[in-house]
Amino acid sequence: MVSVRRGPYQCIRGAMASGNAHVSHAVRRGGRPAWVWFQELLGVIPPPSQVQKYAVNCSWFQETFGECPEGADEEIVRRYARAYIMMLLGTQLFGDKSGNRIHIRWLPYVVRLEEMGTYSWGSAALAWLYRCMCRVANRNVIKLAGPLQLLQSWIFWRFPRFRPPGYETFSWPLASRWSGYNPSGSEKGPRVQMWRFRIDRLQDRELGPTAVLTMESSFVQFIWMPYSSPDVLQVVHPEVLEPRHMALWRSMTALIYFAVIEWHQIDRVLPQFGGVQPRPHPALDIDFLMSNNGRGGDRWFPFYLQKWHLLWDSRAESVLRFDVVADPGPSHEFLEWWSQHGKRFLSPETHLGDPRAVLIPVEASQRGPGQVPDMDRSEDMPDRRRFERRMGVGTRRSQRE
Repeated sequence: MVSVRRGPYQCIRGAMASGNAHVSHAVRRGGRPAWVWFQELLGVIPPPSQVQKYAVNCSWFQETFGECPEGADEEIVRRYARAYIMMLLGTQLFGDKSGNRIHIRWLPYVVRLEEMGTYSWGSAALAWLYRCMCRVANRNVIKLAGPLQLLQSWIFWRFPRFRPPGYETFSWPLASRWSGYNPSGSEKGPRVQMWRFRIDRLQDRELGPTAVLTMESSFVQFIWMPYSSPDVLQVVHPEVLEPRHMALWRSMTALIYFAVIEWHQIDRVLPQFGGVQPRPHPALDIDFLMSNNGRGGDRWFPFYLQKWHLLWDSRAESVLRFDVVADPGPSHEFLEWWSQHGKRFLSPETHLGDPRAVLIPVEASQRGPGQVPDMDRSEDMPDRRRFERRMGVGTRRSQRE
């Protein structure tokens, strides 16, 4: 019922949402090898012991470009700026599970520093986070990659009860509010069980209907629009609130990060933008795209994924229109649907009572049914290869294989 979306990401990290999609770039320039280009842009080549295929150890970047020398000329400053941006992209926004390597795929983006703002870094990072969260849902995957500061900040801004104490002041970007928070890695198993139990026990309200609730009140269980309060808007960068960016928060379009394609399903989280959530339409099936890893040269990007790049190019035509209300939240019809189809427990059923005995709150009926206008829908892309494999089990073909 809730999900990290592009608008919140832009507020949290300060990354622009509107711009060019991240497409394929070859790591060669003018026919020259990638490492020749690396030396031209950064003025130095890492030793072989610091390189793993096309990735460089982050420790080498930190030791080599840790501090720009005083009195450096413009070219030296640009080299240090390029190195810093590559470290920021490779570790904070688009980090992998290693957490200590920086890929040289970012070289084409730091050639002209003045063009860095023309790319949609916010939507690309959101696509990468979505893909990482999909992968970690597999029980065989034990580590989560991606911009985890975004995920942590999103949780703390919306769940006041989950926030660590002592982080009351905030500035721009909003994720810096929790920059000093570093939870202990001990007792991981019991902590997971404890947090599952706390999530399962969340209630809509703990106070009576006449109580006055503020954004920072400890009695509020969940805040739909934490960035709309006046004290937060005072510190948000003005450019983020420009109409050309805010309109894209409500756009149903493709989010692109190289070979990663994710769908911005804004019609399923209207309360995060001030609307009433109606009964949702079926989610777009893009399972086939989940297996794309970008290997095999440039064939994935300009040709195989052309349809999704066209959807991004026409994103302004896919902005969702809906009514903004004073009390955003799920409608009565949505809660009925969710009680039948949603997974309501994270903890074992023996730890909790039966939630079906809890009545749907009166506020849900007062909000009305909610409505999403009909829009052109992209075609589903299910991965039928799994079905074909199951159909072949026990046949001569499967035995030969």
